[in-house]
Amino acid sequence: MAASRLPPGTLTLKQFLRRQQVLLLYRRILQAIQQVPNASDRQYLRNWAREEFERNKSATEEDTIRMMITQGNIQLKELEKTLALAKS
Repeated sequence: MAASRLPPGTLTLKQFLRRQQVLLLYRRILQAIQQVPNASDRQYLRNWAREEFERNKSATEEDTIRMMITQGNIQLKELEKTLALAKS
């Protein structure tokens, strides 16, 4: 097999795409949190999201990352449902 021409530390295509999924999830969570009416609740949720992503940023196992993305999407949907109920 030929040696890779990529510099060490370069992400594979799969890693790059997974990273984009994580960043998109983070942005969507922060956008949903912006809709929380109470400022202290908003700050609490923002800190919670930041801490969760920071705590898991060293994960490298593909299955683990996929599972965390799925859980994050579920939590985002729950937050969006709660916000929709609060508005109605």
